[in-house]
Amino acid sequence: MAFKKITLKNFLPGCFKSKNPPSEPKNLPSKQTSFQRISLSDLSNSSFSVSVMSDISNSFVGSNIHVFTLKELKVITQDYSRINFLGEGGFGPVYKGFIDDKLRPGLEAQPVAVKVLDLEGKQGHREWLAEVIYLGQLRHSHLVNLIGYCCEEEHRLLVYEYMELGNLDNKLFRSYCATLPWLTRIKIAIGAAKGLAFLHEEEKPVIYRDFKASNILLDTEYTAKLSDFGLATDGPEGDETHITTRVMGTHGYAAPEYVMTGHLTTMSDVFSFGVVLLELITGRRSVDKNRPSREQNLVEWARPLLKDPHKLERIMDPRLEGQYSTEGARKAALLAYQCLSQHPKSRPTMRNVVKTLEPLLDLKDIPIGPFVYIVPSDESLNNESCVLISNGKGGNECDMAKNGNKDEQRKEEEKKEKTCRRYRKSHRHRHRIRSLRSQAVYSDTALYKTLGTSLYTSRQEQLGLVA
Repeated sequence: MAFKKITLKNFLPGCFKSKNPPSEPKNLPSKQTSFQRISLSDLSNSSFSVSVMSDISNSFVGSNIHVFTLKELKVITQDYSRINFLGEGGFGPVYKGFIDDKLRPGLEAQPVAVKVLDLEGKQGHREWLAEVIYLGQLRHSHLVNLIGYCCEEEHRLLVYEYMELGNLDNKLFRSYCATLPWLTRIKIAIGAAKGLAFLHEEEKPVIYRDFKASNILLDTEYTAKLSDFGLATDGPEGDETHITTRVMGTHGYAAPEYVMTGHLTTMSDVFSFGVVLLELITGRRSVDKNRPSREQNLVEWARPLLKDPHKLERIMDPRLEGQYSTEGARKAALLAYQCLSQHPKSRPTMRNVVKTLEPLLDLKDIPIGPFVYIVPSDESLNNESCVLISNGKGGNECDMAKNGNKDEQRKEEEKKEKTCRRYRKSHRHRHRIRSLRSQAVYSDTALYKTLGTSLYTSRQEQLGLVA
């Protein structure tokens, strides 16, 4: 069989216009069982068969990638309306859109995220192509789903599934977001770890190279999915121990050996995962210039404290307010310490990371939160009773029951009134004790007036000599 060098024109025919009408495609035999994943290096590999590349949809066997027109995406996003603007990254702005079931046969109605390449930004066609190649072929529950793309003249766009909760960076660090509970953080870490493990264990390993909190997207169930594959690259194969490439990524997440030498391995991703795990534990960014100088680099400040259980409390996220498993925090911290090792060979594989994290979801030593009783008003007692219980896990249960029987209702009201009296009496007692403890010096008179004890009664009063 004759072989031909594959060019971008062969790979993505929609990106190029030709004066000659396209010839009828040949019926070339293709078997999904013999299909091998296309990688970036294959585009310039002269030994790669062109028979696989008759069309992008045929190249991505079973991937069901749709090729959208620029006009369709303008309709989907309401002409890139500011109302639909979700955010912006290194690739360019991202907009929310909605695909109805009439747009394309076989494509169900759904909300989507449309990412538009900024022609004057830091990334370009190569990064766009990497996302199409990797996410167009790789399918996993912890990788974001690529629905399609658009390539018209200089325009490059990507269409993804819409992730309702946005990215981890916003959920973890933005002040307007509620604090992520401990078990939710562990669940997110497990999902992201599974995504990386899948990439590393491919027949042709994939190095993600830009693992960070803002690239981890969350659905309504806090399922983590990796996105933004613009910097992903093929890992070493066969006898190769590493690949050498230009240093790219995000400051604070990149592995030290990669920054110093340009040597890239799957262990570089493991280091980046350790940084994100440390962010989940501490609630701090990997680099924060607003903190004291010795605490600005999270890894340098926190890593020495990770192995000592007695010092671990110093770095735990204070917003958790102690509502976390002590044993789970210790094991997670030790795992982060291993991932952040300066020696790549000392770091665990992502498969072992998953095995270490999964049992942490089953630990039961999380402290129980406070019990809060909301006293109902007299008006509400006539109709219904409501008890609000805070269970310490972020959930509230409100049990509202109408009392059909008047006798039962009266008994219930009397019981609640007794509870309220006990609560008020206990509250007054605690307030009285706190007021005493808050004073630096106690006088005998104050103690006598407050406590009424005979220890501070005059001798004459004790003998009954005072009239």
